[in-house]
Amino acid sequence: MDGGPRGSGGAPALDISNVVAAFSEEQVERIAGLSKRRLRYWAKTEFFKPSFVEDNPRLPNSRFYSFKDMVALRTLERLRVRNIVPLQHLRKVAEVLSHLKDELWTSTTLYVLDRQVVLSNPETGRPEEVVSGQYVLGIPLKEVIDDTGEKVARLRRRPPASIGKLRKSRSIGRNAWSVAGTRIAVGSIRRLHEDGYSVDRIIEEYPDLTPEDIDAALNHDEAQAA
Repeated sequence: MDGGPRGSGGAPALDISNVVAAFSEEQVERIAGLSKRRLRYWAKTEFFKPSFVEDNPRLPNSRFYSFKDMVALRTLERLRVRNIVPLQHLRKVAEVLSHLKDELWTSTTLYVLDRQVVLSNPETGRPEEVVSGQYVLGIPLKEVIDDTGEKVARLRRRPPASIGKLRKSRSIGRNAWSVAGTRIAVGSIRRLHEDGYSVDRIIEEYPDLTPEDIDAALNHDEAQAA
């Protein structure tokens, strides 16, 4: 590898286990740069499985990944795709370091040298190649976690054209009407309004909403009639 080894892991800047989020395969594909076909193959062969799987995996949107999964997958994308580390080698690394469990791809300092994975030896504090023990230099995982957080934030920003607009979605309440750019059903907004919630209180419950969204939801029947 030109210019020495490249890093793909390190000590995280925050406790990513406490980040509450669930991402679909489509979102993982956009953020981590891994195809749904690759994700499903890794899950089928038990190399990397999503944290949340419905009882019937054949159903659409049956697999969801946590933020921690997302960080791990972006690390694996760097190893497998960018640095062309063979999948068989990654499987061996996972087997050798199985005692680290799901911390392997998220809080372990990992590096790449000649398409081989290197980790930080806890006894010496120095990175070494898993098989040969050769020492190398590396880059921490913090940049992966920070960049993942930024990409997730960008993904969640609603496009201006969706403000105050409604849509029907098969994945929400049996094709129920919802606020465009969100998974918030119109019926949920109406029930809060009927319970006496003000616009501000509804937004406290659903921070992704705007006053325009709430107005559209409350006047939806009138708009349909017109």
